[in-house]
Amino acid sequence: QVQLVESGGGLVQAGGSLRLSCAASGRTFSSYAMGWFRQAPGKEREFLAKISLSGAFTYYVDSVKGRFTISRDNAKNTLSLQMNSLKPEDTAVYYCAAGSYGDIDKAPNNIYWGQGTQVTVSS
Repeated sequence: QVQLVESGGGLVQAGGSLRLSCAASGRTFSSYAMGWFRQAPGKEREFLAKISLSGAFTYYVDSVKGRFTISRDNAKNTLSLQMNSLKPEDTAVYYCAAGSYGDIDKAPNNIYWGQGTQVTVSS
């Protein structure tokens, strides 16, 4: 299995930027597609973006497309999420996940999760 630890969350003003990181350990990081999710208070966990094993393919939901960029460094076992033009509605706990590119966006039971990092965007 793989262990995931997110970092980089914090408080930022609307229009600002944050870069989240997800450090992986355990089984080979490059064996997994990776994804980012978030969960706002009182809402269900929401899929945001995914990236293929090599990083050649990415996919974003419409709400973050053009503002967020997912990337990975397999040599450093690290996943990143660059978030620009942040909005108050982006406030949530952000999670990274490891799984299969084909269905990681559906959050199946067999994917691995980090513990989450809080992002708060003030207006």
